[in-house]
Amino acid sequence: MTQELQDSLTKELWEGMKCVPVLIDEKKAAGHYEGYCKTDLWPLMHYVLWDAALDSNRQDTKLWEDYKSVNEDFAKTIVKVYQPGDVIWIHDYHLLLLPSLLRAAIPEACIGFFLHTPFPSSELFRCLPKRKEILKGVLGSTMIGFQTYSYARHFLSSCTRVLGLESTPIGVDYNGSSVAIHIIPIGIDPTELERRRKLPNVLEKMASIKEMYAGKKIIIGRDKLDHVKGVQHKMNAFQSFLTMFPEWQNKVVLIQVTSPPERDSPKLEAKVSELVSRINGSFGTLEFAPVHHYHQHLEQDDYYALLSIADLGLITAVRDGMNTTSHEFVVCQREKKGPLILSEFTGTAGSLSAAILVNPWDYQGVANTINEALTLSKEEKAIKHQQMLDHVLSNTAAFWAATFVKELRMASQLPSMTSTTPVLDIPLVVERYRKAKRRLLMFDYDGTLTPIVKTPGAALPPPEMLKAMQVLANDPKNVVFIISGRDQECLENWMGGVKGLGLSAEHGCFLKYPSSDGKAEDWINLSEELDFGWKKEVSEIFDYYTERTQGSFVEHKRCSITWHYRMADPEYGLFQANECQNHLENAVLSKLPIEILIGKKNLEVRPIAINKGEIVKRLIQQTPGIDFLFCAGDDRTDEDMFKQVRKTELPDEVQHNCTIGSATKKTHAQWHVPSPAELNGLLAELAKVTN
Repeated sequence: MTQELQDSLTKELWEGMKCVPVLIDEKKAAGHYEGYCKTDLWPLMHYVLWDAALDSNRQDTKLWEDYKSVNEDFAKTIVKVYQPGDVIWIHDYHLLLLPSLLRAAIPEACIGFFLHTPFPSSELFRCLPKRKEILKGVLGSTMIGFQTYSYARHFLSSCTRVLGLESTPIGVDYNGSSVAIHIIPIGIDPTELERRRKLPNVLEKMASIKEMYAGKKIIIGRDKLDHVKGVQHKMNAFQSFLTMFPEWQNKVVLIQVTSPPERDSPKLEAKVSELVSRINGSFGTLEFAPVHHYHQHLEQDDYYALLSIADLGLITAVRDGMNTTSHEFVVCQREKKGPLILSEFTGTAGSLSAAILVNPWDYQGVANTINEALTLSKEEKAIKHQQMLDHVLSNTAAFWAATFVKELRMASQLPSMTSTTPVLDIPLVVERYRKAKRRLLMFDYDGTLTPIVKTPGAALPPPEMLKAMQVLANDPKNVVFIISGRDQECLENWMGGVKGLGLSAEHGCFLKYPSSDGKAEDWINLSEELDFGWKKEVSEIFDYYTERTQGSFVEHKRCSITWHYRMADPEYGLFQANECQNHLENAVLSKLPIEILIGKKNLEVRPIAINKGEIVKRLIQQTPGIDFLFCAGDDRTDEDMFKQVRKTELPDEVQHNCTIGSATKKTHAQWHVPSPAELNGLLAELAKVTN
């Protein structure tokens, strides 16, 4: 860590830093780093898909177990030394599971995670067999930082497509809380770099290199010799440059330094060597070679000297997290003000706007750009360099660290600054239920008693839920109702077997009381006097969007029409839903007595005079002496129920409204649980009390 970076962190944070060794078995460590990190994660992050036929180790579950185990070892060590108020900052893809492990052990912890590599597009990320585990692991963070907006966008898209989570550009809802997303590009320490490159040893090397290449334009490249750094692309582009612009032959030299990668790449090394030999054989002479390739680790003084005397920087990585070589080149060019050619596939490309961006796969395009960069006027060079230098000097490593910690602390305080719904106090509810003599229990179905599924017909009731529901319905102290948007037939098929259970279908349009004498009760139609002439016009609009949205479909009910887009592409489906909603609002909503219900991956149009709140109002009026009321739902259609309960004169200790999902969503409920599983757990506890 540089001195500037240390100084940028608050005294309290820096002095509080602890250096604690994490003891890891050597074999397990190898399976973690050389195994899962380098054979599965690193290639995927850099858009390199595995070839199972050539790399059988990738399928080895032992590597995944080692990766998990090392993350668990880190978690155990951190938990031992953690103290309230500590900030935990986790770095890079080696520890993607660590945030959730720490969140489980220290729920109140302030946990930051920063990814230094690219995050691939969701289409590629979904190829990872452990994709869900990886996403859930990192989502234990309070805040996640990325180098660029595109990396963050890919991550959010993966959360939506793989886990079905709701997100915005600044956060993603997960397990009842919002995980903040921030874009904070990393920088370097320009002050220390400037000091080092002015040392006498560096100045001597600069003079020696200038003498060696007197009268030549110098292009500098420095990369690791791995497939994503684009060294082959650079050589091919330079060959095209010398072919297309023969006037530069014997006047330009490319000095390419390639440091050996962590894993040997003999095939790549051979290809690069072959390209270098071909270029030097075609365009060189006995006295001069246009490419000087040094495959070795470069001393820092030599590196700074090369950057300082170069006329042009050339970076052609085909995928790179950030590439701070570009920043170092800019600082070292304060005197010469040489231009920088930068691959558009590096993270730096989004911040160094004055660099000349290229597609490294377009060899002729890069060749043209090299010619243009070498012929820029002094004025143009100075303007471009100053713009890049201003960015590098203001967005330093210190600024990056201080910004991340500041944003992380703000994110950790977010729950106290915004309206959040507390987690349901299950022991309190169970105790109040046990003491009550007259209870009214009302539940939504989809997303409340069962998870939301892609195919509506697959939302079958869990056997444990049916068993608990039957116990509750058998208790003479209880009145139990399912109030759902489902139609009558669906509720009859799934919940009709629970004796003593009341049902309401289509958001309150139909009502069926539990039988009192063993005979089946008839459905009551509460919408008989309503005009449904609007259905034809709404159906035509829904059909229009169904034809244009693959995977969507229309569900016709007796009193409502629903357009489902759960099986459509998540992003396009949401876009089409917004377009459809606007269409409905402009075409029919203003002139007809109907309303649009925005559900989870669906739009439903129904009569405005009927809703779930009216059913709740009726049931409360028909159930005298209520001393315990419990109402549960998960989406906007259930807010009518919560609002109606809050309107009653029942004391606060009698009312128990519970929403399912995020703690940060707007709701009239008093409590929340993250998922239907927790609510069904409560039903099981209430059933035990009833027994």
